[in-house]
Amino acid sequence: MESGEGIRRRAVLRAFPGAGLAFASAGQAPRRPATAVPVTFPQPAVSAARPGPGSVAALVETLDVRYTDVLVPGYGRVVTRTYNGTIPGPTLRVRAGQILRLTYVNGLPPHPPHSGGHRTPHRPHSFNLHTHGMHVRPSGHADNVLREFAPRTAEETAAGAAEPRYTSTVHVPADHPAGTYWYHPHLHGSIAEQIVGGMAGVIVVEGDVDLVPEIRAASDLVVCVNELKVKDGRIPAFTSGAWVTGVPSVFTVNGAVNPLLRLRPGEVQRWRLVAATAFTALRLRVGDDGHLPLHQIAQDGVTLPQPVTVERLELAMGNRADVLVRGGAPGRYELRSEGVAGPLMTVEVAGDPVRPAMDLPVSLPPGRPFLDERDTAGPGADREVVFHTDPGVFSGAFPNAFRILGTQATPAADPHGDLTRDPAYGLFDPDHVNHTLRLGTVERWTVRTDEPLPAHSHPFHLHTNQVLLTHRNGRRLDPPVWHDTIGLSGGSPGDSVTFLVAYEDFTGDTIAHCHQLQHEDLGMMQSVRYVRD
Repeated sequence: MESGEGIRRRAVLRAFPGAGLAFASAGQAPRRPATAVPVTFPQPAVSAARPGPGSVAALVETLDVRYTDVLVPGYGRVVTRTYNGTIPGPTLRVRAGQILRLTYVNGLPPHPPHSGGHRTPHRPHSFNLHTHGMHVRPSGHADNVLREFAPRTAEETAAGAAEPRYTSTVHVPADHPAGTYWYHPHLHGSIAEQIVGGMAGVIVVEGDVDLVPEIRAASDLVVCVNELKVKDGRIPAFTSGAWVTGVPSVFTVNGAVNPLLRLRPGEVQRWRLVAATAFTALRLRVGDDGHLPLHQIAQDGVTLPQPVTVERLELAMGNRADVLVRGGAPGRYELRSEGVAGPLMTVEVAGDPVRPAMDLPVSLPPGRPFLDERDTAGPGADREVVFHTDPGVFSGAFPNAFRILGTQATPAADPHGDLTRDPAYGLFDPDHVNHTLRLGTVERWTVRTDEPLPAHSHPFHLHTNQVLLTHRNGRRLDPPVWHDTIGLSGGSPGDSVTFLVAYEDFTGDTIAHCHQLQHEDLGMMQSVRYVRD
């Protein structure tokens, strides 16, 4: 059912990890001695747009989804669902004004029986595709996360029916910001299990920032961090609320545990950092005492006004950051995340120095103009979202109610009863529209969590339109920062953020939700409808 081109891509990508080398352990269920040499730094295969009939170039790619026996260098073999047989899938590179034409083959088996309703994990072998962070049409056959790409039924499989194929056509607007985005499945009820199996890939929108001389001279590297849940060589089914903590996470970078990246003294590299994790936020640093600082040039696909030098970088689940890194003193440095047992990757600064050292840019082309708070004047311009959990509401394997409360909460089944025990209040209802948002307006949202424990996080993600973060925990950001996903941690009190958002260009139904993805599968999501005035 797949083209020869797709088969060749998989063969090339499987060759990257460097068969025959010994591998280092990142500290999660090691399969090799801790003294082994890290694997050479891999890169995903790349699919780029090419000219076609007419004047608009299109990226044409087939994403074949099926169970694959994947070698994870530094860990071992894992049987999991993949795009085109690899973790992560191919990197898709387009420019503003071009088109993504994607075909999906569902080679997964028929669904197992399910009787738990839409609030518990279900349809594990169906999927769709979300172009996370991109400002594109959320309806029809574009970035429509309400579609379902179902597998064959048991009867169709027994009859030898062809594996089903589905298509998407995503028009990238001519003024779309250049930057780093990603794609992943987004069918409610099956997201968490699929993403912790490695179903993710990177989208690069090329543009003005790539032409800055100092950035153009740097090596352009994808650094995609996946969080895998592996038990007995497979991704276990999401069958209980204890699934997340009961199975250790294995962290990979571009499909390998602790790969080795080489950097010459004085050399500058551009790293496209992608937190393709379902459950774990990344708090990143390279080496100790700031030996390799990160010069951030973009957040969530939008270029910053100027580079910002940081020793630590926080990425919630789903965030991306573009950074420039310049090789300093020779030695080995580890990219680590707070709370993760081992290094995500090892950076070796070695070789002949680059003289003179490569420069870093002083200024950057504007990624998006800032919004004006004065444009929010008028009734109904403020919205509130509160992430809230009530334990022990339901019987069975998923007892907790993961709610989104606030100004547009899903109505209670019994408005006069105990709302902490209510089976519907604040939970996702596919038949209820929580937010009706009018094109051409600017609104102010306040999003907070009332979770008491700092370890409990609820990243907020709104589809289709980027949001401008202006305040965190009551403090104004100067300058504000564009995001599509914003991390919030619990505490006493829990985190609170305020952002502005302009609803632009596209109508249709989509969602806002917690990007701690098991929470989304269990109901921490709201329906959004973009409408014309």
